[in-house]
Amino acid sequence: MQVDSLFEPINIPISQQRLRMSGRSVPEIYDRLRQKWVAATPEEWVRQNFTAWLISAKGFPASLMANEVGIRLNNTLRRCDTIVYTPALKPLVIVEYKAPSVVISQKTFDQIARYNIALGAAVLIVSNGKNNYCCRFDGSSYVFLRDVPAYEDLMRQENV
Repeated sequence: MQVDSLFEPINIPISQQRLRMSGRSVPEIYDRLRQKWVAATPEEWVRQNFTAWLISAKGFPASLMANEVGIRLNNTLRRCDTIVYTPALKPLVIVEYKAPSVVISQKTFDQIARYNIALGAAVLIVSNGKNNYCCRFDGSSYVFLRDVPAYEDLMRQENV
């Protein structure tokens, strides 16, 4: 399957992805964290390449990552795009993805900050594949970081 014709270019490394056409002629991509085939939407393309980059370049353990995690927020069920946990299974990082064509706005940050009320993660990341924003929650405010820290560095900063 020709990937270049399916997806808009992104600014994160493109990893080797498993793609196929479903019976309905809809492209699907294999999500190794969920261990299933999902619709290959532009947002999903960002998710799969971003999680692969976190694993390969930043040392995030795939075994401590989960995609599309249901959380309860104000008596409604929401889906958090990706959560990265500590070995004690405490949420450490929340990631929110958008399609490359979607401009990341204050609304996106408000969305992930609401998720963090329920989860209490130390780090929040927002990505549309073209722009990536990472911030650390210091208990009262968010401080933007220049880059996504390595998992080992996050664990050290959290004294885990």
